[in-house]
Amino acid sequence: MATLVSFHAHPDDEAIACGGTMAMAAEAGHRVVLVTATAGEVGEVPDGFLAPGETLGERRRKELTEAAAILGVARVEILGYRDSGMIGTKANQDPSCFWQTPVDEAAVRLARILAEERPDAFTIYDEHGNYGHPDHIQVHRVGVRAAEMAGVERVYESTMNRDHLRRLMARAAEFDFGNMSELPDIETIDDQMGLPEEMLTTAIDVSSHLDAKRRAMAAHASQIAENSFFLAMPAAAFEAAFGMEWFRLRGAPPGIRESEILPNSR
Repeated sequence: MATLVSFHAHPDDEAIACGGTMAMAAEAGHRVVLVTATAGEVGEVPDGFLAPGETLGERRRKELTEAAAILGVARVEILGYRDSGMIGTKANQDPSCFWQTPVDEAAVRLARILAEERPDAFTIYDEHGNYGHPDHIQVHRVGVRAAEMAGVERVYESTMNRDHLRRLMARAAEFDFGNMSELPDIETIDDQMGLPEEMLTTAIDVSSHLDAKRRAMAAHASQIAENSFFLAMPAAAFEAAFGMEWFRLRGAPPGIRESEILPNSR
């Protein structure tokens, strides 16, 4: 049995970015550990969604627990930093937020978990956090440093395949993605969104575990509504958009040559 530790910024990121990979690993008998930096306190939520007296952070913790169970996660940890929001917002200036926390300080907290779990593979994000969110960028920085502290060798950067995304957008009408206004314009898919295909090392076909991935995403109902772009698209469109999960193995030469990050995880 191998161990996978997957590090994310907020509850729901894990389902969108690595849900299939995590579910496949768990089904194959591997230990899967999920760590988030924050509880996502600054996310948007519809009026009247929360119970009286309930905070968004409390709800998102519950949703994370439910999603983790769907994916077969054995251990869930939240590092306890506040959601940073976007650059320029009041939340982003909060000294207790993840973005404002010194990298080494947060890395020590994460490295303790890595030392306990001794993962065979550890996932973070690419250097611009896949799309520029400050908490996602900080996941990269803290994750890299924590891996150094704990001596973790196989560090995978979860990312988007920029070229695949452009191909999907060019064929959006064919796939019937639903509300086209929610799709990024091809012209906005720049060097802050994912990585070019030639830089990737690992492409995991998670189409056999899309039901678990979709149910895990739906568990985050405060952020991903049933009628949202993510969940309203037909099955074929969902598979086209989410059926592959992409990674770059740090230190490895570019070029896709891997189809899994743990042995026998299919």
